[in-house]
Amino acid sequence: MNLRGRVAVVTGAGGGIGRAISLALARRGCRLALVDIDAAALAECAAADEALGVPTSRHVLDVAERAPVAALPEIVRAAHGRVDLLVNNAGVAVGGSFEQVSEADFDWLFAINFGAAVRLTRAFLPLLHTSDDARIVNLSSIFGIIAPPGQSAYSASKFALRGFSNALRHELLGTRIGVTVVHPGGVATAIARSARAPAGAAPAEIAQRVAAAEKNLRMAPARAGEIIVAAIERRRARVLVGADAKAIALIERLAPVHYWRVLARLFRLG
Repeated sequence: MNLRGRVAVVTGAGGGIGRAISLALARRGCRLALVDIDAAALAECAAADEALGVPTSRHVLDVAERAPVAALPEIVRAAHGRVDLLVNNAGVAVGGSFEQVSEADFDWLFAINFGAAVRLTRAFLPLLHTSDDARIVNLSSIFGIIAPPGQSAYSASKFALRGFSNALRHELLGTRIGVTVVHPGGVATAIARSARAPAGAAPAEIAQRVAAAEKNLRMAPARAGEIIVAAIERRRARVLVGADAKAIALIERLAPVHYWRVLARLFRLG
């Protein structure tokens, strides 16, 4: 897929993997419609992309809100004339076991990690169908392949996104729209630090949980962004980002029921 001159919508573009993807696209001459709830972070990302000489528009909105998402395609079309690539990257996390996480927090996470991707895909499909070469890219996670304890909400959303992506790819066979599902391993973003904590959790417990998560977040976001965009260029259906993601996916494939015992020994997990 030649990305030069294409138009990409990237959600969660204000930081982390989303920002890295936008920069990798900009380096390839792709025009950008950047989406994030954080206006200041979005402005920084847009400035970096514009410095690379590509037209960039900023769209500050909450992807969990139905009305702004429904209105977005026409706003992007007015700004850029077309859409060829939709990158559903926006995501959040909630720490704690299923019994610790409130129903409200569980639903909040699902509305962003899964519901937003579904709504954005539904909203942009008509525009994508008018492109001669289009692609939908959904950011799942290695936790969309394995399901660790303490990640019931996050894993459920990422498994759902994986299933949605695979079914959608099959439904779109014969059209000019491809679908890529991405499973990053440990990428050094702020997702662990910014995760919602269960009500009543002790500060020491939260700090311990964040520290344990962050020790496995090692890949630079810029490297992850390059891997993902290179996979888009190759029209890859599935992308495992990082040696850790590849190893974990292999272990899950060999031991689909008992993989957690193996991983707990290998990575000294709880």
